Order: sequence, then C-alpha cells, then structure tokens
Amino acid sequence: MPNAISVLRVVLVAPIGWLLWHAAWPSALGLVAVAGVSDGLDGFLARHYGWQSRLGGMLDAIADKLLLVCCFVILAWLGEISLWLAAVVCGRDLIIACGALGWRLLIGPIEPRPSLLSKACTLAQIVYLLAVLLALVRWPMLRSATLGWVVAALCVASGLDYVLRWSGRAWRAWHSARL
Repeated sequence: MPNAISVLRVVLVAPIGWLLWHAAWPSALGLVAVAGVSDGLDGFLARHYGWQSRLGGMLDAIADKLLLVCCFVILAWLGEISLWLAAVVCGRDLIIACGALGWRLLIGPIEPRPSLLSKACTLAQIVYLLAVLLALVRWPMLRSATLGWVVAALCVASGLDYVLRWSGRAWRAWHSARL
C-alpha cells in the first residue's frame, strides 16, 4: 500500500507541473496538498504496519525529489519564488542523487535512510510550496521570506548531513572491503 501511494505521488508530478505552468493555482494547490498528505500517509503506514522495504524507501525518495524539484523549478521560472531558493533545493537533491549513484556504482545496493533532518527539510519544502500556492490563490499575506530562509537552511544542513554521513559510511565500506 505505501508503495502504491508513492507511485501515485510520482504520477501526480506531471499534472501538478502542467497546472503550475498554466497558473491554475487552485487546482495545483489541491494536488500539491494531496501529494503532501500522501507523503506523510505512506510513511506512517509503512512504519505502523511494518511495510517498510528497500523499494518503498527508494520510491518515496524518488517521488519527493521529482515533485519538489518540479514545483520549485517551475515556480522559479514563473517568478513566483526566488531563483536562488530553487537552486538550493535542486542543488541539494542533485548532490544526494549523485552520491546515491556513486554509492551504487562503487559500493553496491543502497538502503535509503532519511535522517530526521532530511524529513524536516522535506516537510518545510512542502509547507513552503503550500504557502506560496495559498498566497497565489487568495491569501498574499502567507508569502514568507522567513519560511524561504528556513527551507534554504534546512536544505544546506541536511545536504551537509547526507554528505558527511554517507562519506563516512563509504569510507568504512571501502576500507572493510580492502581487508
């Protein structure tokens, strides 16, 4: 069930992107809200019922990255969010994806293990997108530069956390393989 929810989030990326591109803010808001709630739901179901799997972890990460990068890139292109913020969000995800690919090629299968900091970063990004879309729909007072800075800080912190933690694991795996 959680895997099906993650696949649904991947499928939602195209219509959300189309709606954003065409400034259909209310519909985009609804689908981003569905995607955000479903992100929490699949994680809850996986943990609560012991339905966690390597595939599920990878699908969840892919769904998050596709959705968030799509939304941030399109909204930045349209001038609705800062280009620098979209670059920070996309840069973090690019570093994580390159690290995962490097791990897979050099060490072996990867077991996704998002940290609490990474989960907080994803949540902050979803809340930020919802606030931006709510501002575009009806409540312009919800635009918050502070929330954008929180997203940027969490992206930088969680990106560094990933680099440091996974570099250490790679170093240990590489050295244990040589012994």
